[in-house]
Amino acid sequence: MAVPTFVDRVTLYVSAGRGGNGVASVHREKFKPLGGPDGGNGGPGGSVILRVDPDVTTLIDYHHSPKRRGEHGGHGAGGHRNGAHGADLVLPVPDGTLVTDRKGNVLADMVGPGTELVVAQGGRGGLGNAALASSKRKAPGFALLGEPGDELEIVLELKVVADIGLVGFPSAGKSSLIAAVSRARPKIADYPFTTLVPNLGVVTAGDTTFTVADVPGLIEGASDGRGLGHDFLRHIERCAALVHVIDTATMEPGRNPVEDLDIIENELARYGGLEDRPRLVALNKIDVPDGRDIAGFVVEELRERGLRVFPVSAASGEGMRELTFAMAEIVARARAEKPVVEAQRIVLRPPSADGSDSFTVTETGEGWRVRGEKPERWVRQTDFSNDEAVGFLADRLNRLGVETRLVELGAVEGDTVLIGHPDNSVVFDFKPGVDAGVEMLGRRGEDQRFDESRAAARRRRAIDDAMDDRAEGETRADVARRLDKPERLGPTSYEIGTHDDPDWAENDPGVSEQE
Repeated sequence: MAVPTFVDRVTLYVSAGRGGNGVASVHREKFKPLGGPDGGNGGPGGSVILRVDPDVTTLIDYHHSPKRRGEHGGHGAGGHRNGAHGADLVLPVPDGTLVTDRKGNVLADMVGPGTELVVAQGGRGGLGNAALASSKRKAPGFALLGEPGDELEIVLELKVVADIGLVGFPSAGKSSLIAAVSRARPKIADYPFTTLVPNLGVVTAGDTTFTVADVPGLIEGASDGRGLGHDFLRHIERCAALVHVIDTATMEPGRNPVEDLDIIENELARYGGLEDRPRLVALNKIDVPDGRDIAGFVVEELRERGLRVFPVSAASGEGMRELTFAMAEIVARARAEKPVVEAQRIVLRPPSADGSDSFTVTETGEGWRVRGEKPERWVRQTDFSNDEAVGFLADRLNRLGVETRLVELGAVEGDTVLIGHPDNSVVFDFKPGVDAGVEMLGRRGEDQRFDESRAAARRRRAIDDAMDDRAEGETRADVARRLDKPERLGPTSYEIGTHDDPDWAENDPGVSEQE
């Protein structure tokens, strides 16, 4: 299998690095048992960046290695140590690369050395418990997970940035013309389709230096897929002018310069987008006697169409100086009218699931589906093995109004709620935090609906309440013994039960003999 040396279209799979996880940690030091949270944040993942490099002229590297991935961010650590940032992956591309998604939507047209496109953004790192601490949540026992980086499939299409484009039939002498006016040395032979890839040459005429590119294999029917011209016409879309290179000494029967010009113009019109480019006509091979005569017959007819015609010979150099200065004149005028292109940095910002920063709730056959940039991001950050982290997620969704919206739409306890894209959803059972108009309050990360107070806790609360009404000289232990007798419990007292051991109050660590 032949290995290509010129590739102008590739499909690239890019994946940015994942953000590192935050960590839940508590500062530990001798004689400081309550040092407070000191968990660091996770580092952001590395992005995938396309950058225009003037030294790169082909996309062949991505033809051989179509999958590229950014570096993952490091996890946080205790002692307020944040994770390392994942290194960005910079991919050099040629000047004039068009970036589209798999649906054909244009993401960026990269023109100008140094222009950058952040095509896949690295995931954000998760917050550690030190960053999550607040006046109401002084010691969080959880941290947030890092977010995954962007993953997408893009198409890179190279459109050569040249000032002059040469078009014409095979063997018309385009490669010879480039070799005659520049130092380029393309393959030249006496058979059609010698050139299989576009050739570039740098030409200097007076004070103007410009580049010339040719389109190989342009024949009648190229717009329908015949020959090679349709595959390479994209390379002259950025040209300031087109030069028709016409063979005046062709040996093929039935061909003449005027018909050749009309055929090529028809193919350019069917391709589209080139109607406004100035045209020059180079009647090549006038060094051949028949070629000079044929050029003399058609030159006036072509000039009557408003075209600038130059009889030339790429072999002898005759007429080449006039042609190159005419091309330089057009290039200089186009550059003066064109604004200066500065290097820029483009960052793709994909829209949220519903096109805004809010959220949507829709009823489906699977349940109530919640879509939105914030809810989906919060779900990705949550460690569902930690109950406090799940409670924190519930608080965030409630403050955003997700629970209220579900109730308004008719969701009842036990309904299925799905958050995220249908291909990767997180499923919950709906348990509203508002029941009969009474809000369930409690410490963050705890849900009183699932908690049952232990007997020891109920007993201590009963003792605390009874201490306000104790008799003079009565100790806490005396209050505990008094409350332990069922016959002395009032109708509003806490029911704390009985114990087989009459001395259980003295043996319980929560009861002290002294106040």
